[in-house]
Amino acid sequence: MRVEKVNLLGLTREKLISFFKEIGEKPFRAQQVMKWIHHFGVDDFGAMTNVSKALRAKLQEIAEIRGPEIVSFDESSDGTRKWVVRVTSGSCVETVYIPENGRGTLCVSSQAGCSLDCSFCSTGKQGFNSDLTVAEIIGQVWMAVKSFGPPASSEVRSVTNVVMMGMGEPLLNFDNVIDAMNLMLDDFAYGLSKRRVTLSTSGVVPNLLKMIGKTDVSLAVSLHAPNDELRNELVPINRKHNLQALLAAIDAYMDSLPDNSRVVTIEYTLLAGINDQPEQVQQLIRLLKDVPCKINLIPFNPFPHSGYERPSNNAIRRFQVALMDAGFNTTVRKTRGEDIDAACGQLVGSVMDKTRRSARYEAQRQGSSEVVKIVEQVS
Repeated sequence: MRVEKVNLLGLTREKLISFFKEIGEKPFRAQQVMKWIHHFGVDDFGAMTNVSKALRAKLQEIAEIRGPEIVSFDESSDGTRKWVVRVTSGSCVETVYIPENGRGTLCVSSQAGCSLDCSFCSTGKQGFNSDLTVAEIIGQVWMAVKSFGPPASSEVRSVTNVVMMGMGEPLLNFDNVIDAMNLMLDDFAYGLSKRRVTLSTSGVVPNLLKMIGKTDVSLAVSLHAPNDELRNELVPINRKHNLQALLAAIDAYMDSLPDNSRVVTIEYTLLAGINDQPEQVQQLIRLLKDVPCKINLIPFNPFPHSGYERPSNNAIRRFQVALMDAGFNTTVRKTRGEDIDAACGQLVGSVMDKTRRSARYEAQRQGSSEVVKIVEQVS
């Protein structure tokens, strides 16, 4: 009977220490192995030269370092990269890397699909399939960092920021997301600043409150509407946890942070004729007047059969100026990776599309022109 190997990629430092204690090894082995995995991108125990041969042999028998299965990879004309990876459930999820002004932001998925069904988001239209494991979440960071070459070979970080804004609602996969973010922050893994790791939620209030004392990463909230009536329609979880409850939870979490200079990011997708009107911007100003925040306006990225349209540039600018005149730090998110369906709200994981991309990726990896021709015929 085959024994299931432990995937060390998904173990936090504390859990890796416990693992080594259980197999009769010293706790310091955890730090050694973590550095090999996350600093150097190693997935072969045989390459860990400062670990004894006996321990390496033992690890080969009982453990593994298994990253995501890459189904496809695309790179946009603007430098944005998108990976499609297959997870344990058999579903595909997407990871997006966005380079800009010396910063590299990785948008990481936490679930395959999403159960919240926000009306303007293509991910929610496929429904919920499964939670990602810690290894599948942190594996997206591991994979992206490795794609730029050996992680420790350069003093310049390729991934400087991570945002939990990919497929899924992070707070509905609470424990795995917390462990994955702890690895992102750990100096023996990725050593990212708590200001550079951001969790985005649509408003799972009980789990937002549960974050207090467990993490102090930055917070973003997908608001998208200035009143309960409209938000009930756009973001259905609002029917369970309304704006009053959400704002109270935001306030409690932000008050719990050790530094009081941080603000919450409010994400607001602009939908033509739906939530971009003058009366709505005034409602938003009144709603957020006592909330230390910055506002990120996201022009809607169209997808088939959504029923929504992107506002005009003039409408977007008017909305932004009204907020800025009211004293809010307000930016308009630049659409990136649209030519590879990597823009905000476009991550969906269509099965047929991923099958084609999988074949194309394998053809590229093998370097076979004949396979490429066959794939193009299938496509």
